[in-house]
Amino acid sequence: MSPADSILVTGAAGFIGSTLVDRLLAEGRSVVGLDSFDPFYPESDKLRNLAGALDHTAFDLVRGDIRDAQAVSSVFGRGVDAVVHLAALAGVRPSLERPVEYTDVNLRGTALLLDAAVEHGNPNFVFASSSSVYGERTDGPFLESDRVDLPISPYAATKKSGELVAHTFHSAHGLPVSCVRFFTAYGPRQRPDLAIRKFADRILSQKRVGVFGDGSARRDFTFIDDIVDGLVRAVDARKPWGIFNFGAGRTISVLEMIETLSRELGCEAEVEFLPRQTGDVSCTWANIDRAREELGYSPAVSFEEGIRRFAAWLRQL
Repeated sequence: MSPADSILVTGAAGFIGSTLVDRLLAEGRSVVGLDSFDPFYPESDKLRNLAGALDHTAFDLVRGDIRDAQAVSSVFGRGVDAVVHLAALAGVRPSLERPVEYTDVNLRGTALLLDAAVEHGNPNFVFASSSSVYGERTDGPFLESDRVDLPISPYAATKKSGELVAHTFHSAHGLPVSCVRFFTAYGPRQRPDLAIRKFADRILSQKRVGVFGDGSARRDFTFIDDIVDGLVRAVDARKPWGIFNFGAGRTISVLEMIETLSRELGCEAEVEFLPRQTGDVSCTWANIDRAREELGYSPAVSFEEGIRRFAAWLRQL
């Protein structure tokens, strides 16, 4: 199957979105980016993410909300071969404080995009889901076929619900959909609220690093370039329907992460242990066999190398 030439990326100004946009443009594709520039973190950060893309003739940025049916229909009307739907209200903890808004953006907005996709010729639809759908588990690695009907945060619930809604559009209308479950993405352009970025900022400022729980929680930290490579593969594969884990396939404890980060930054981290937070899970760990076999997904960046690349980017800010 030939690669998609024209791609709509929602959430294009974000961490993952902007990195994907740069990759697609480098491959000679045209990209329409849709982003509402939600004030969850500074717009200046998002514009910096897109600095290179905004100078590219094959990139068109549209400011708009995925809940705005007219704006969504307009971007689809430009003609796209594929959609990578990354736009969402993100974060487990904030979703506990704003569950209604998270449901409105992440579920209603996704349904509007799916509906518009059907109306505009069924382009391949890649939906960004999350490892949070697996809920609280201490075993692993997690398989796409595992039960995921016990989410422990509104954010996780909206992502699982998004998968279910997407399947109805596939079943009823033949829309090709790939749901990709991200496992703890990190790297250059990482959002300031995410652990590695937040911890690095505090370490460099010689401030205490607050760790919720005892630091033994484990995460399948996945480097941004590996995630983006998987997204491009999902776009070009045009699977009729599929759910795929995008992780590294191994786990690192929070304390091990802090030690690696401190070593790369050349600064000692002073850790302060805090009560465990509602909504946090003990472990994320991806089985990536299906993504490897069906998409050719193959994460290549070790955690240590990923942290080196992240630290090099951070020093340039």
